[in-house]
Amino acid sequence: MTRLNLRVRDMACSACADRITKAVQIVDPAATVSADTDTKAINITTSLAAEAVTSAIAQAGYTVAE
Repeated sequence: MTRLNLRVRDMACSACADRITKAVQIVDPAATVSADTDTKAINITTSLAAEAVTSAIAQAGYTVAE
């Protein structure tokens, strides 16, 4: 499993966090996602490569900070 610590600057509320979580779990149903809307941080534990996860988040309409 891989642990990713990402920042999503345009995550503004809990609904955004829910959409991001669902997007990640569509590509990896076993992934665990923890989001903090105050700091814009998302911690993800997944079996996928980081590129696959960030792509899923982007397809949901959010930008992962570099």
